[in-house]
Amino acid sequence: MNLEIDRDRLLSEIEALGSFSDAEAPAVTRIVFTPTDLQARAWVKARCEEAGLTLRHDAIGNTFARWNGSDPAAPVVGTGSHIDAIPNAGKYDGVVGVLGGLEAIRMVQRCGFRPKHSIELLIFTAEEPTRFGIGCLGSRLLSGALSPDAARKLTDKDGATLDEVRRRAGFGGELEKVKLPRSYYKAFAELHIEQGPLLEREHIPLGIVKKIAAPASLRMLIEGSGGHAGGVLMPDRHDALCAAAELILAIEKAARSSGAIDSVATVGICDVFPGAVNSIPSQVRLSVDIRDTDLSRREAVMQALETAARATSAKRQVSIHTELLNADAPGDCAPSVIEALSQSCREHGLTFLSMVSRAYHDSLFMGRIAPVAMLFIPCRNGYSHRPDEYASPGDIFRGTLVLAEALAALAA
Repeated sequence: MNLEIDRDRLLSEIEALGSFSDAEAPAVTRIVFTPTDLQARAWVKARCEEAGLTLRHDAIGNTFARWNGSDPAAPVVGTGSHIDAIPNAGKYDGVVGVLGGLEAIRMVQRCGFRPKHSIELLIFTAEEPTRFGIGCLGSRLLSGALSPDAARKLTDKDGATLDEVRRRAGFGGELEKVKLPRSYYKAFAELHIEQGPLLEREHIPLGIVKKIAAPASLRMLIEGSGGHAGGVLMPDRHDALCAAAELILAIEKAARSSGAIDSVATVGICDVFPGAVNSIPSQVRLSVDIRDTDLSRREAVMQALETAARATSAKRQVSIHTELLNADAPGDCAPSVIEALSQSCREHGLTFLSMVSRAYHDSLFMGRIAPVAMLFIPCRNGYSHRPDEYASPGDIFRGTLVLAEALAALAA
């Protein structure tokens, strides 16, 4: 197949989408259902319409742009990613998978190929957990990993419910209708920047993901006793922040002691009350993220955390309450989609690394209802979720070319 990429258009589209931001360039902030997010969605939809794709969206705002195949009843071949961005992020995370996916479809169109299976670009809602505290909101609902009832209980920092916010953004309808049947997709392939340093370090142009790590997310509340920094003597203290410090180090130790490089644990938020220099902290809230590609190892890290919490509570005479927000299982990618991507690499003489994804993505949840795999391209220094996130044009073009070839093979 003689596939040719429109390089100038793809790069200009990535730049244009990066301009829809609530942060000053080069940073990108695009929070789901904000006016900026809705403007970016409209811009992407217009590009899809220019390509002759048929558009629809569901009640949570997942957007489907379809190139109809010759057999409308056949299961769909899908690709796509997300365009929302955390505060002060970069312009490639998710976007390469959306705009690269769109260009892959256009490439196949231009070479005169007619697919049997429809090829569909899927733009997921709220892959980032910024607004509602839970990542991959759209794909969780699509796959049934999150129930409509649980989704309706989600609120943003201002107390607005998900239902209120989505309806104001123009996405009505019933959440019960979002979930897709297992028969919907024949295959789903997501193009993404690696968000890690391995491909660049090994000088390998592409990575094909065989396994996706999954997180457990927890909130921890430590309650001690406050008081004046000068008035309460050290033997009489029940400092919540000192207890939290012990817990943070225990979480790090548990991950480091797992015996596997894929075990990681992070305390990303530490809120201290009352937050005065001359007041002993009486309350601390921690947000904890524990991830692994192996479920039993991750559970062992979580158990070590619970053991440390009990010991710290008794030692420092503070109360510690743990709330589990989610504990998703890691996912295996499908051999059929892995082989399609691998064959595409071989077709174009490109080396690739079989690897795991230590970040989780919408493909983790799509894997519950469809055969999935991911295609990674390098990003400079492994940086992501920051303004200097960068993927080179050559790497973007290679990823888009391989994706296009694989989509055509899967849709034939």
